[in-house]
Order: sequence, then C-alpha cells, then structure tokens
Amino acid sequence: MTPEERIVFIQTHLKAALSPQYVAVEDESARHASHKGHGGGGHYQVTIVAEAFSGKPLLERHRMVYSALQEGIGQDIHALSIKAYTPQENPLS
Repeated sequence: MTPEERIVFIQTHLKAALSPQYVAVEDESARHASHKGHGGGGHYQVTIVAEAFSGKPLLERHRMVYSALQEGIGQDIHALSIKAYTPQENPLS
C-alpha cells in the first residue's frame, strides 16, 4: 500500500467507525525511516473530532481509534499518534 493509500485507508475507516466532524491524517514516516526496529508501514498523526468521544477518557478514545484501524495496524500502520477531541473540546474552532 502506498503512503497515499494508507492515508485514505485511515480516513475511510475512521469515518465509517466514528462519524467524525473532522479528521486529518499526517504522514510522519520520513521522520522515522532510520529508527531502529522500523520494519515497514508508516508513521501517522491523526487529529480527529467526534461526538463518539463524549464522556470517554483519553485512553478509551485511543482504543476506539485503534479498533477502527485494527486491520492495518502492524503492517500498513507501524505507529500512530492520536489527538482525539469531542466537538466541545475542538481546538480547531
């Protein structure tokens, strides 16, 4: 899967699972290419705003994101940085 296809994969799966108001995916793979243990897949930062996160602690929000992306974790997605907000917490508004 190409980096562009991975971004589409991440966006599509998050939209289907969490119906976010906002989702952005940044490919950070170039910053990590020489790291020890980097055996493939990409490094991505996800910023997501979803009502589904309301009333959920940060750990549960991250679990929800990982659950939505489960089929790509470990092979196409090597590492994931997550910024998960409710609409009320949205730092972008």
